[in-house]
Amino acid sequence: MELHDIDLNLLVVFDQLMAERKVSKVAENLGLGQPAVSNALARLRKLLGDELFLRTSAGMQPTPFAEQLAASVGLALGMLHSAVNARSTFDPGRSERRFSIGMTDIGEIYFLPQLMQHLHRVAPQVSITTVRNTAVNLKDAMEAGQVDLAIGLLPQLKSGFFQRRLFEQKYVCLVRRRHPLTRRKLQEADFFAAEHLAVVSAGTGHGRVDQILDRSAPQRKVRLTVPHYVAIGHILQSSDLVATVPHRLAERMVAPFELAVLPHPVKLPEIAIHLFWHAKYQKDPANQWLRNLIVELHAD
Repeated sequence: MELHDIDLNLLVVFDQLMAERKVSKVAENLGLGQPAVSNALARLRKLLGDELFLRTSAGMQPTPFAEQLAASVGLALGMLHSAVNARSTFDPGRSERRFSIGMTDIGEIYFLPQLMQHLHRVAPQVSITTVRNTAVNLKDAMEAGQVDLAIGLLPQLKSGFFQRRLFEQKYVCLVRRRHPLTRRKLQEADFFAAEHLAVVSAGTGHGRVDQILDRSAPQRKVRLTVPHYVAIGHILQSSDLVATVPHRLAERMVAPFELAVLPHPVKLPEIAIHLFWHAKYQKDPANQWLRNLIVELHAD
């Protein structure tokens, strides 16, 4: 098959179906009627000799052949999009752009205060929406342009993505300021004798640290388990519980909650935090501006 045999618009429909999995949503995004989208899919099926998408109760599910095509088609369309819009510019001082960033609750606590303070000065009409990296299909959402950037430890973002390392996270112990453990250097025996607040952060790199601590002997005495980091400052402030947290999060929580940071007595791995963006938006001026700003503010 030669490229002149394929209408480029059919590939645009294919790319949108990979992201949305619903004919109605694709029609809405492209400003087409549903019959036009269905017709485009029928033409593409005939050209490629494959069903491409199968109707299920969960929406249109891609065939293995469609999955194989997806990354190449998305990358090619992204390069074309960048090429034809190469002259476009982004003026942060006048823009009313709404950016979406995938991050964890730790990311919101650590990144957003400084980012929003900077935006207030240089881009007063730009707004930010955050989404949980585990709450959406991040790969598809970023490919479709629904999420502009993502921050964290995200091994699923490989083919078709660029990344930039921001920093490495080490882990520390966080306790209230006058906790008995602050009176001398924290030893491993003291750590395991204490009662703990554990954060089960599924789908993030922080789960690796919990696995190491849970496999240790003796084991932690976990008195309280929570699914996120948002409330731990309030909890630690009024208890003798100990929490194992990334040190950059600890730095943000020390002053507001009158807490103390202690070096962790257990040898734990450092976790690299990266900034990710899809290759389709590598040369997009707005995407470039925001990711360069995050690097400027937060990269080591």
